[in-house]
Amino acid sequence: MASVYTLSVIAAWYLSNVCVILLNKYLLSNYGFRYPVFLTMMHMLMCALLSMAAHASGVVRKQAIKGRTHAIKIAVLAVVFVVSVVCGNISLRFIPVSFNQAIGAITPFFSALLSLLITRRKESTKTYITLVPIVLGIIIASKAEPQFHSVGFVTCLSAAFARALKGVLQGLLLTNDDEKLDSNNLLMYMSPVALFVLVASTIFMEPDAFGIFYQNCLNSSRFVFILTLNCILAFNVNLTNFLVTKCTSPLTLQVLGNAKGAVAVVASIIVFRNPVSSFAIVGYGITIAGLVTYSNANRRGKKAARL
Repeated sequence: MASVYTLSVIAAWYLSNVCVILLNKYLLSNYGFRYPVFLTMMHMLMCALLSMAAHASGVVRKQAIKGRTHAIKIAVLAVVFVVSVVCGNISLRFIPVSFNQAIGAITPFFSALLSLLITRRKESTKTYITLVPIVLGIIIASKAEPQFHSVGFVTCLSAAFARALKGVLQGLLLTNDDEKLDSNNLLMYMSPVALFVLVASTIFMEPDAFGIFYQNCLNSSRFVFILTLNCILAFNVNLTNFLVTKCTSPLTLQVLGNAKGAVAVVASIIVFRNPVSSFAIVGYGITIAGLVTYSNANRRGKKAARL
């Protein structure tokens, strides 16, 4: 029964991840609701409401904030998290999901670079070598991408950088055992800060979004259904992320995440029928192979460090 539960959690995590990416792309590009900051704000609002409900119901054990310094650290992470999600959603306005996922695979490269610059933590030479095909694959895919867009490329690259920065800062700022929070508690405490930043950003960057959102809700029940489903899935990504880590391990989550990118690429091509050249496919393949190699090298490095 335990294995069935674990497989069910992994399947839910996969489905939520891929579906929320595809629905984001549909709303921001195909449907024409071109307000990525507002969409991120709605995601965060739903995440805040449902995470509080999960804690209130006792499904997730609540962890307390350990003072003012701890709260400031969480606020810093919230701002970086907002930047990563907003940039990722902006990129979906301009580039296909397949290309978005390929660029996002460069996150380990930024993680290794930022770890070296910020924490002075050095990886093994083999680990650094495995980052080469990841970058090479993205360069090939970018050159061969039929729907390449400079704004989409830069914002997606920025999202990958921000995700890597969040990971490094989380390890740096929340290193004390008393300060460590699971993903759901971290999300619950980050949500108010993230919501404040997102509301202010929406008012400044997308002032028409609120009116268009209201009109779309009045005119289309389909829009309301898709947006609500999208927001619920965004929360479910965070919930199942925590459950997968609990049932397996952080390393397994990383490996599954690498494979998830490949699934999202294929799903995007099938659903949106965006053109993909043979050279782009080669680039995607090289990047995915690099990610697998990187995961294995990283795992061996951690084992060697423990011995």
